[in-house]
Amino acid sequence: MEEILALLDRSTIDHKGLFLNADAGFDSKTCRDFLEKKEITANTKSNPRNGNVETDYYFDEKLYKRRFKIEKANAWLDNFKALLVRFETLNITWINLHYLAFSILFLRKIKV
Repeated sequence: MEEILALLDRSTIDHKGLFLNADAGFDSKTCRDFLEKKEITANTKSNPRNGNVETDYYFDEKLYKRRFKIEKANAWLDNFKALLVRFETLNITWINLHYLAFSILFLRKIKV
């Protein structure tokens, strides 16, 4: 997370006020404190394994349900070995393989 935020800073993209929509695996005091320090809102489902399920944290159930669409898209991309394991050394080739994969996924969804 530090590396991602550093990359955003170098690109002059402000991360303050953003949110992290994450599953219960990211529900920890350390993670929440880190995000709060960086002024990022955590929309993280409470993890019952932590023992003390605190309800005073911000949680938007409707927003949380939308994260499944992103998870599903990532799972579809995992079907393409050239994207899963990056064999390409040129960024342009790797990016274009993504366009190709998204095109194939889109065409599979079209009902003729």
